[in-house]
Amino acid sequence: MKHLFKLLVAAVLFMGIGVANAQDENHPWAIEIGVNAVDVYPVGTSDKGRIDPSMRGEMFDEYFNAADHWNIIPSVSRLAVSRYIGSGFVFTAAGSLNRIKKLGDYSADNLTYYGADGEIKYSFKNAIGSSWFDPSIGVGGGYTWVDDIGFGTANGLVGIKFWLNDNIAINFQSTYKHAFEDDYGISHFQHSAGLVFQFGGKDTDGDGIYDKDDECPETPGLAEFNGCPDTDGDGIPDHLDECPDTPGLAEFNGCPDTDGDGIPDHLDECPTVAGLAEFNGCPDTDGDGIPDHKDKCPNEAGPAENDGCPWPDRDGDGVLDKDDQCPDVPGTVANHGCPEVTVEVIKQLNEFSKTILFDLGKSTIRPESYAVLQKIVDVMKEYPNAKFEVEGHTDSSGSLKLNERLSKERAAAVKDYLVTIGMDASRLTSEGYGPSRPIASNKTAAGRQQNRRVEISLKK
Repeated sequence: MKHLFKLLVAAVLFMGIGVANAQDENHPWAIEIGVNAVDVYPVGTSDKGRIDPSMRGEMFDEYFNAADHWNIIPSVSRLAVSRYIGSGFVFTAAGSLNRIKKLGDYSADNLTYYGADGEIKYSFKNAIGSSWFDPSIGVGGGYTWVDDIGFGTANGLVGIKFWLNDNIAINFQSTYKHAFEDDYGISHFQHSAGLVFQFGGKDTDGDGIYDKDDECPETPGLAEFNGCPDTDGDGIPDHLDECPDTPGLAEFNGCPDTDGDGIPDHLDECPTVAGLAEFNGCPDTDGDGIPDHKDKCPNEAGPAENDGCPWPDRDGDGVLDKDDQCPDVPGTVANHGCPEVTVEVIKQLNEFSKTILFDLGKSTIRPESYAVLQKIVDVMKEYPNAKFEVEGHTDSSGSLKLNERLSKERAAAVKDYLVTIGMDASRLTSEGYGPSRPIASNKTAAGRQQNRRVEISLKK
């Protein structure tokens, strides 16, 4: 029990040294529990120390002769604490105990053996890209007591770990310890085998995944996503999820497609109604090339210039309102949707105009003619795009100059009156022709009366 206490004290001492010198807290600790064997035979005969050279062989002579030369006790006899420093280097503090019954080829009187060692080892595990095979080499130093006489040693070692999983390995190590004291030191080999338990490490976000293996070390996450979270639980970690707060599909990088139209909601202008990619996910029910949300008539095909609605034809004459100069009056295609002025209409207008009366020798319209002038306007308004000319005519009595002036003035008077009672001035012109266009003979009173007239003609 006293010997085990000394071993534990040595291990704790070196563990403290390891903590003080640790450089990278983001790499794990390891504890090794095992057995050791001490062999003083294959160390060479050049130095004396406490062992007669005749008791030893040459360096590495009978190196594996465990039966004749190795000292082993059947219990836990070695404890080690290791810290990964970085770049493949590991610091180890180890304590060991043993009983020396064989000094080379000779027997010994059950000498006590204690060792306390510090080691710097380089692991080739990462260099060779292995997940389980972990060879190493190292150097170190320590202090050894044999039967209460102590001496310092310089150590060189080789080892191999076989990792059973991420945290447990079997370690085999062979260490040559060269004694510094020529008079009472004992150079020897110490072989060991043990179980290594790796633990510790930094876990900044507390999710149980060490930072060195955590792709999201500052955000708690899941082991299946290497420490990254999946906030919406859609199986896509947040750092790869374009919509981390809304469950979605892998094909859309974690974003949903509510209407199932193949366009994810965040790119879909109509996310709840299945639509077309060309319209950013919105439908076009009537197929007129205008998506429904911009179409004033989504169920009837129509042009964009009419907001997706078909052009109306209010008067039903076959000419669309957009092309119909008379959209509220049925007309003909040839006359741009307006009714055409027929010969009968002109005849009717002239029947009315024959009754227009003027003061004698003047252009003043007599009041009894007002009613017939209103009828003329009413007929003209039935043909909204037609233009008319008011013509003034006289008989041949009197001077030509007077007749021409009078005919112009009477025609103008009729035109002006028609405008005052509602006719569009742009659709009327007037002209006087004097006696130049008679419709009867000027030789008779009846003929001259017919020639004194106002006529209305269609202006082309």
